[in-house]
Amino acid sequence: MTPLPRAILFDLDDTLISLGRRPQLLAEVAEEFAPHLTPPGPVRVAEALENAFRVFWSDPERHRIGRMDLTAARLGIVTEVLADLRREAPGLTPEAARAFAARFDAYREEQIRFFPGALEAIDELKRRGVKLALVTNGAAAVQRQKIERFDLAHRFDHIQIEGEAGFGKPEEMAYLHAMTALGVTAAETWMVGDNLEWEVAAPQRLGIYAIWHDHLGEGLPEDSPIVPDRIVRSIAELTADLS
Repeated sequence: MTPLPRAILFDLDDTLISLGRRPQLLAEVAEEFAPHLTPPGPVRVAEALENAFRVFWSDPERHRIGRMDLTAARLGIVTEVLADLRREAPGLTPEAARAFAARFDAYREEQIRFFPGALEAIDELKRRGVKLALVTNGAAAVQRQKIERFDLAHRFDHIQIEGEAGFGKPEEMAYLHAMTALGVTAAETWMVGDNLEWEVAAPQRLGIYAIWHDHLGEGLPEDSPIVPDRIVRSIAELTADLS
């Protein structure tokens, strides 16, 4: 059993709370709009949208700008893809495309849930005296609303939101500032999250023990240059062996 550290920095989205699986959510919304999507049909439309989302978010600079206004980013991606498909789907009017985009944005927010055991693990770590920080990227209002919705503020010794702090992962300052707030060193700290660059590679460069939350259960990408210090399928694993 690995001894607990003095402090743990936690990511929020897709670490403590699940945002749902985007391909599945796109497919479900596409089915709702099926009458407007024939041809090419909801399956092909959902696949085209998922590909566009992957391309958009794979670019670090687009990601940095887009995560500051997720609604605008999602609306832009969806409306652009659907506009390209309009030649094939006469029913896919600009009004229908905007309605699809708005529905997907709202539906994605509706699906947010705690991962099973995540809240209990946080409470157990706090009970055992581990200093906890929530270090999340994104817009201040959006992330703060999640923190309030899920009653997280009192569970953490430090909450750091990119839109409030003015810096975010994978900038070194994001981790250094959080550790300073907790009064700990890198050697005394774990970082836990789902993003291999933000929550594994960048923290490791500072000497932080990095735990990757493989919530999809897909394992590391083939030939990944990033190797986590530990991989967990569930946040509950962090406290499963404690007696």
